[in-house]
Amino acid sequence: MQQWHGLQWTFEDLSTSMNFKDLTISIVIGHLNTTLYKKPQNLYIYLPPHSSHPKGIKTGLIYGQVRCIHRLCSNKDDSDTCIKRLFQCLVTRGHKPERLIPIFTRAENDMTHSLKHKGTHSNKTTPQQQQTKRALFFHLKYHPEDPP
Repeated sequence: MQQWHGLQWTFEDLSTSMNFKDLTISIVIGHLNTTLYKKPQNLYIYLPPHSSHPKGIKTGLIYGQVRCIHRLCSNKDDSDTCIKRLFQCLVTRGHKPERLIPIFTRAENDMTHSLKHKGTHSNKTTPQQQQTKRALFFHLKYHPEDPP
C-alpha cells in the first residue's frame, strides 16, 4: 500500500502533534492548538528593499503576514513569536528596522482592533461558544477507489 495511483503514502506512529501544510496542529489537554509550521529548509526569501516593486508591496506583505499569523496561531505567544521572526527575516533581507517598525505597529494595531470585534484570542467565551469549540467534525466524501 506504499504506492497507489501515483501517490506515495507514508505512515507515522500516533502522536499528539502533526505538521499539515503550513500548520502544526497539537492536542493539548483535550484542545486543538495551531501554530505556523515552516520547513527547516525554508529560506525566507522576501523582496529586498531595493526591489523596483511599488511602495505598497512591502506594507501589503507585512499586513498580509500579520493577519495570516493571527488567524492561524491559536496562542497569542505563538503569534507574537511568528511576527518577531517575520520582522527579523525582513531585517536580515536588508530592510531597515526603523522603516519596518511603524508598518508592523500599524498592522498589529489594526489586527488587534479587528480581533477584538471578532472575539479571537479572547478568554471570555459563552458556554455555547465553549461547547462549539469542543466539537470537531471531519467529513470525507465516499469514493470507491479510496484506500482503506
